Amino acid sequence: MKSEPEVYSIADLQQQRETIWDGVRNYQARNYLRQMLRGDLAFFYNSNITPPGIAGVMRVVKTGIADPTQFEPNNKYYDPKSSPESPRWQTVVVEFVETFSNPILLSTLREKFSSEELIS
Repeated sequence: MKSEPEVYSIADLQQQRETIWDGVRNYQARNYLRQMLRGDLAFFYNSNITPPGIAGVMRVVKTGIADPTQFEPNNKYYDPKSSPESPRWQTVVVEFVETFSNPILLSTLREKFSSEELIS
């Protein structure tokens, strides 16, 4: 699960202990969120930084949540086609597990695994 550190960092999650993972507006990512189960572990991936990489681990503690930002007209994640009766965007609540002392860089992941190995 990715976040831009200047928006929400793993340090923020560590301080807050848990958070709702809101604002996801990518259908593939939304579908992954829908499949998550309580207790699943997820990597906290820092995107849009140099170098990008995995900063730590979090755990799913609650699933099947309608993302509240889709209903807030003044929110940048507002979706006028969504309604509380038929929400388009679901999410999860996650809790902090661990910060890595050395992030696992995207370049390292690419070196270690081919795209075929990552898919299987």
